[in-house]
Amino acid sequence: MTDAPARHYDPIAVSAESTVVAEYVPQPGTDTRHQTEAELERQLIGILQSQAYEYLPITTEADLIANLRRQLEKLNQVAFSDAEWQRFFTERIAGAADGVIEKTVRIHDDPVQLLVRDDGTVKNIALIDTRSIHNNSLQVINQYEHPAGEGGARRATRYDVTVLVNGLPMVHIELKRRGVDLREAFNQIDRYQRDSFWAGSGLFDYVQLFVISNGTLTKYYSNTVRRQRLDEASDVRRRRKTSNSFEFTSWWADAANRPIQDLTAFATTFFARHTLLAVLTRYCVLTADRMLLVMRPYQIVATERILRKIETASNYRKWGSVAAGGYVWHTTGSGKTLTSFKTAQLASRLSDIDKVLFVVDRKDLDYQTIREYDRFQKGAANSNTSTAVLKRQLEDPDARIIVTTIQKLSNFIVANRGHSVFDGHVVIIFDECHRSQFGDMHSAITRAFRKYHLFGFTGTPIFAANAGSGGDPLLKTTEQAFGERLHTYTIVDAITDRNVLPFRIDYVNTIKVGAVADKKVPAIDTERALLAPERIRQVVDYTLDHFGQKTKRSQAYQLREQRVRGFNALFATASIEAAKRFYDRFMAAQGERRERDPGYQKLTIGLIYSFAPNEEQPDGLLSEEGFDPSRLDQSSRDFLDDAIEDYNEMFGMNFDTSSDGFENYYKDLSRRLKERQIDLVIVVNMFLTGFDATTLNTLFVDKNLRSHGLIQAYSRTNRILNSVKTYGNIVSFRNLEDATNDAIALFGNKDAGGIVLLKPYVEYETEYIAKAEELLDAYPLGLQIAGESAQKDFIALFGQILRVRNILTSFDEFAGDRTLTDRQLDDYKSIYLELYTQFRRDREADKESINDDVVFEIELIKQVEIGVDYILMLVAQHREAGGDGTDAETRVAISRAVDASPTLRDKKDLIEQFVDTVSLLGDVDEQWRAFVLDRREKELEAIIADERLRPGPTQRLVEDAFRDGVVPSGGTRITGILPPASRFTPDGSAATARQRVLDKLRAYIERFRGLTGF
Repeated sequence: MTDAPARHYDPIAVSAESTVVAEYVPQPGTDTRHQTEAELERQLIGILQSQAYEYLPITTEADLIANLRRQLEKLNQVAFSDAEWQRFFTERIAGAADGVIEKTVRIHDDPVQLLVRDDGTVKNIALIDTRSIHNNSLQVINQYEHPAGEGGARRATRYDVTVLVNGLPMVHIELKRRGVDLREAFNQIDRYQRDSFWAGSGLFDYVQLFVISNGTLTKYYSNTVRRQRLDEASDVRRRRKTSNSFEFTSWWADAANRPIQDLTAFATTFFARHTLLAVLTRYCVLTADRMLLVMRPYQIVATERILRKIETASNYRKWGSVAAGGYVWHTTGSGKTLTSFKTAQLASRLSDIDKVLFVVDRKDLDYQTIREYDRFQKGAANSNTSTAVLKRQLEDPDARIIVTTIQKLSNFIVANRGHSVFDGHVVIIFDECHRSQFGDMHSAITRAFRKYHLFGFTGTPIFAANAGSGGDPLLKTTEQAFGERLHTYTIVDAITDRNVLPFRIDYVNTIKVGAVADKKVPAIDTERALLAPERIRQVVDYTLDHFGQKTKRSQAYQLREQRVRGFNALFATASIEAAKRFYDRFMAAQGERRERDPGYQKLTIGLIYSFAPNEEQPDGLLSEEGFDPSRLDQSSRDFLDDAIEDYNEMFGMNFDTSSDGFENYYKDLSRRLKERQIDLVIVVNMFLTGFDATTLNTLFVDKNLRSHGLIQAYSRTNRILNSVKTYGNIVSFRNLEDATNDAIALFGNKDAGGIVLLKPYVEYETEYIAKAEELLDAYPLGLQIAGESAQKDFIALFGQILRVRNILTSFDEFAGDRTLTDRQLDDYKSIYLELYTQFRRDREADKESINDDVVFEIELIKQVEIGVDYILMLVAQHREAGGDGTDAETRVAISRAVDASPTLRDKKDLIEQFVDTVSLLGDVDEQWRAFVLDRREKELEAIIADERLRPGPTQRLVEDAFRDGVVPSGGTRITGILPPASRFTPDGSAATARQRVLDKLRAYIERFRGLTGF
């Protein structure tokens, strides 16, 4: 046996070639012909071939495996014997129990596998060369087929274009012809993941990146999105709440953030050999919970520019000055933590770098950053709770990345002058670098370390125009403190790319305060007038009256394993005194409303503040509240203790204003905000900077904000979550319009207002009315929509109406709109849902369904669905009318409401049977609960009898499934309820029975979940 000779390249020096092209100038199109999907595919393959991709006419799994063997032999300069290859393939590449997660981990964490040779020796076999990326081979195949039934494939599938890296499918491209909705390609991949990616040897589970294109528009995304779609389709517990939809696909772009959307342009840039291999090997992050995140172009550019700055500054021995560093301006919400993590990780791997220090300036940011770093890689960041711990870590050569606060680092410097760590070669990265880091502590750090590179990340830099007059006169701007700007990604870029949401701002006039608005009136007098009891009463009443509307409480969505309604909010006040008065008024107002209406649902309201040296700063920054409530005056601390006790009673906790108690209160409150367990939190400055909760959509503002503070505070609301959340909602009780426009101009550009802020109400209303009139005219109720073409047009039109209506519902002016009556809306929803069911059924029945790509806005339908409470109210009306069939109108209303609800349609028979059996006496809710429990028990008994399941274990599994929202499909739980059967039956009947039972139990759980609180 001899090893096959192959060329192999070891790097003499790491190339400084950029992964992202500096500037892409689009070429004017000259081809005016209609282009078919097949022509688009041939054009793409031709471009890849011109970039040294080898084209292979492979369409079967046998050919794919044979090619994989050849490519791995070439990469590793080895020749497998047949026995060696069989062992290596089945044990190290295509294990029977391996899925998407295991194969992704193998590529990113363990790309070198062990081969046990026939003679007993062991050899390392690389699946991908992450060190010398150009040693990897790139090939392209198209029209790869999975016949129905082969390898377990559910239906026949044929894939468009796939890129092989060393023979493994790692990038899949799905194409649609020009003019077709891009989401159709996304949905096509959704079908592949259900039907065949996993089939046979499951090699397509190695796909790390997906590219979708209709020729005109092209986007990419990681297999995390695909896996979440797969989990949802299988009713498996969601691992992440926000990465399972089209909203999380990304544009490729050049270094100046200009999107590269055309397929030809995308193919010549993203699929350039260096770029693709760098993205796969360096710029994907596999998180601790096994989610694959692929970085966006601006994140890659910023990372590479920092690394290049370290390299050039070291070569020219310029360390220890601003010439050795710089800052990155990436807007709030654009993923700075991921960028800084990857930068720190790659910098820590440089041979001449001893330490990477990630420096934050507040304890709460320290806590959050540690959690974020741990999410990306467990233990990558060594957190520290004291200066002594920091000292040990700085002295530990294995602690390569350290997260610390600027205060602790400064204390260490003061206490350890002359320490050897100051002579080391270090990279210091500041998170959210701003004025607080420009003073004495900043100077102490830069004086102590000698061979340092200083980098800052900020969403709101300080320029000469907004530097103010305070602080050190030699360090007024971000550039003066950290060095040149290395990359920029503004709020305009982020909103254009849909990486964050735009803002919608309401300016609400409260009680007239006369001359208070005059600038000549001292600020303290202004605030005293604004805290008048009548004004506070008006502000609180407005907030309570409109809270449900602003936070979309009538609309439901899935958050982790729970179904929740709407979002939550912050209420920002101007001072601790204001926070106390507003908290008192909110609690009193809710008590008054409960007295007037015993059915009034109180909001859960929290309060948090702590000592800040200055509550107003002249340059627009928000003063940072510390974690030491003992510095509060006694009255403010006592009040906070009382508010925390209210919180303890709500959630069964035991916090107080002691040092540890307050910090734990902060952490628990932040967790409940993120999990939508609390409705409204009243703050002064806390949570307005450095805090991310995707469930926050509204900020009520009763304080003066400008510049940095304004953008930071607003940006708490505009994190992307799902299609229900379409913008960040700002309700301002102060006149902040000029300050808002100034801040947008400063941190975006002077023309940014139309992008950063939503359009006026009248523009959305005009669009909505036009679409509604088109709907009523083209698809009158009572007439069948005949033909698939007309049905698709209806689906597209009604989807547009749902999207516009989703925005309109939070405008006060939309209340009472009758463009479409409630009945018309319900009837159209029923038609829409019927078509959804029909198209889904057709897709499941057809081998090559042309209906598979229709885009339904089911999530938006679910926002406005009819709930059980509404149905029971109608049932009560029906009973009061006699319940004997004479009240036909109410009976029809019940049927119509059920048909318009995505979650109640499959429960229609239960509801109709209940209507027929409801007693004229007794509580309707109690009768409904007894009815559902009885049916639950009888239907489960029927499943147990039909499948001969073990009753006790089955009942316990079902109870757990109702609690957790998912039927466990792994482990021994499901096998423990099945009747005895041989797992080795030749016809696979045991596996078939297991799947049949799983399907029945999932349908059973879905049928009864949510009907009685289960």
